[in-house]
Amino acid sequence: MSSESTPTAALAVTVFGAAERQPLLLLHGFTGSAVAMSDVATALGACHEVVVPDLVGHGSSPVPSDVGAYSADAQVRYLQDVVGQYQTPLPVVGYSMGARLALTFAVAAPELVSSLVLIGGTAGIAEESAREARRRSDEMLADMIEREGVAAFVDYWESLPLFASQRGLGADRRHAIRAGRLNNTATGLANSLRGFGAGEMPSVWHCLGDVAVPTLVIAGSLDTKYVGLSGQLVERLPNAKALVVDGVGHAVHTEAQSAVVEAILAHLGSGKAEAP
Repeated sequence: MSSESTPTAALAVTVFGAAERQPLLLLHGFTGSAVAMSDVATALGACHEVVVPDLVGHGSSPVPSDVGAYSADAQVRYLQDVVGQYQTPLPVVGYSMGARLALTFAVAAPELVSSLVLIGGTAGIAEESAREARRRSDEMLADMIEREGVAAFVDYWESLPLFASQRGLGADRRHAIRAGRLNNTATGLANSLRGFGAGEMPSVWHCLGDVAVPTLVIAGSLDTKYVGLSGQLVERLPNAKALVVDGVGHAVHTEAQSAVVEAILAHLGSGKAEAP
C-alpha cells in the first residue's frame, strides 16, 4: 500500500490508501507517529483513505517551545485544520493519548466526527487531587526526558508494566517500535506531557452524554486498568460498545492487529481488509 507525506496546517500528515475511499483519521499514542501506526494504517487503507498526522511534538511535526501549543485547545485546532480539508465529518480512531485526543475532539467539534474507535483510551482524570498528582508525576517525567535524553527515557518507557506484553512481539517489530520512539525530541516529548498529559488535559467525562456518534472502545485483556476504563466509557457514552481482545496488553492494535482492523472495519461497515 503506497503512502505519501505532506505538511497539513501545523502538522505533518501521512496518507495511506487510495484517495477515492472514505477518509478516516488515525491518531497515534505518546512517543508515536504515523510511522508507528503504518502497519495498521496500511491494513485499514484497503478500505479507507487513512489520514495519520504526527501529533504536535512528535515525528516530523513541529516541536514548539511554547507548552501552550500542546494544549487540548491547540490540538483540537490542529485537527480541525486537517479534517476541514475533507469537507465532511470523519471517523476518528485513536490509540492511548490519541484516544484521549479523539474524545476531546469529538466533544469540541462534534460536527467533524462521524464515529469513534478508542483503543486503550480514557476521558481524562475527573478528580482534581488525582489530576494534580498526575501533573506532578508528568512534570517529573518531563524533567527526566530533558535531563537524561530521549534514549534513556525510551529505556525507562519500554520497561513499564503497561508495555510488558510487547516483549512477545518479534524482534524486528520491537526494533521498529523502538526506532520510532527514538525519532522524537526531548523538547517535544517533555512539552507533550506538560501540555496534554493525562493530568493536564481537561477531563471530558462529564461531556460523554453528548457524544452520540457510534463508538467502539477496545482494550486488551491484560491491560486491566483500561479494561475497567472501557467499561466506564461504554456506560456513559450513549451509542458505544466495548471489545476486549484476549491475551494482549495496552497496544492492542500492535499485538492483535488483524482482530483490531477487522473490528474497526465492521464498526464502520467497511468490509474486510486485504490480507497482509
